[in-house]
Amino acid sequence: MTGQPTVTLNDGAVMPQLGLGVWQTPPDETANAVQAAVAAGYRLVDTAAIYRNESGVGDGLRASGEAGAGVFVTTKLWNENQGYDEALEAFDESLRQLGRDRIDLYLIHWPSPRRGRYVDSWRALARLKAEGRVGSIGVSNFIPEHLERIIGETGVTPAVNQVELHPRFQQRTLREFHARHGIATQSWSPLGQGQLLSHPAITDVAAKHGKSAAQVIIRWHLDNGLVVIPKSVTPSRIRDNIAVFDFRLDADDLAKLGGLDDAQGRIGPDPATAAF
Repeated sequence: MTGQPTVTLNDGAVMPQLGLGVWQTPPDETANAVQAAVAAGYRLVDTAAIYRNESGVGDGLRASGEAGAGVFVTTKLWNENQGYDEALEAFDESLRQLGRDRIDLYLIHWPSPRRGRYVDSWRALARLKAEGRVGSIGVSNFIPEHLERIIGETGVTPAVNQVELHPRFQQRTLREFHARHGIATQSWSPLGQGQLLSHPAITDVAAKHGKSAAQVIIRWHLDNGLVVIPKSVTPSRIRDNIAVFDFRLDADDLAKLGGLDDAQGRIGPDPATAAF
């Protein structure tokens, strides 16, 4: 599939705007899901050390042949491996698991502020980028105070911040911060873990366009300039999730979905208080 949208990161790298997430994908199902995604046209796969399926991602990409070799791969540093030396070692292990000699995007998975090591971890990521071992570096689940600290203490601005984001929890203040600093916003749990698929506002828009609720939500992310990584292990759903380039939401649609935002709409942990 050609003509997919991309975003240009603040370091000049070009990242596909739609990819496959493999959070909670069982290791023994990951390779098949990745193969199905590459066959459907996906050129971005997002994994993490804590998902325990990096090797499955690598297997799926290798089995996909030349197309798999061109996929943009993201993985993440887990909290227990934060720290300068620890992060460098964890990166090497992720490379080994993935079977690659370079990663396109490496993220600090959570700030884990109680550990007090995310700045040291960020310095390690900056070294990996300077050495050319990773194309771009970023963070996940960081809020403005964490971002301000790493930027202020290192002078290095993340290329990406991957956060919980869906129509019920739109993170507008954080997105405004990102826009001011040139940080791309990437959405995890973009479908609200399925909780939004039967919402009347979304099903009405879906009926209007002859699309599924999931396709409408994915299109909402794209039309808002967000990078989106829906997760599925079902080949038909993987294909459906990428069949979103033949329509756009109009102003009325965007207003309708924009009205779903709720300050209490968070599903996952709050990065400011998460204990892990």
